[in-house]
Amino acid sequence: MDNIKVTLPLKRFLLIEQCPEAWKGLDLYIFRDDAIVFYIGQSHLAFARVWDHLLSGFKGYSIVGRFMWVNWPKSMNFTIELLSAQDAQFSHVRNELDAAEQWLIRQHQSCFNVSHNPEATAVPPTYLPPNAKFRRRASLRQLISEAERAVKAEDNLLW
Repeated sequence: MDNIKVTLPLKRFLLIEQCPEAWKGLDLYIFRDDAIVFYIGQSHLAFARVWDHLLSGFKGYSIVGRFMWVNWPKSMNFTIELLSAQDAQFSHVRNELDAAEQWLIRQHQSCFNVSHNPEATAVPPTYLPPNAKFRRRASLRQLISEAERAVKAEDNLLW
């Protein structure tokens, strides 16, 4: 299998409530910006796990989820990638899920992965750390509304 991948900005991810059928086989996920990978993880349903991180971030149970929200609205342009361990790029690790995740972590030296990451990348100073106070405490519904407005504005510019 080749090119089994979904890449979209967080603001667009937030507008998708149900996992599309075509994404149900994706079992790896990456939170990143244009230059830095923040976190890499795995789950049998990567879409749902990304949502878990985002929802848990409000309560501080997910470091990457919290990082997304303390850096809002800048983070709405962060990228969510969903991948499959069955993709050809992971054939060198026999398409094994744990090995694919570990390889990605070693390749990207993500900021928030601790295991398999002896040289984690520091969070760039342009971003607040995950333990920072929320600049604006908004409900998920408000953040999704902001994301929706940003997507509409962006789409209008494309026309």
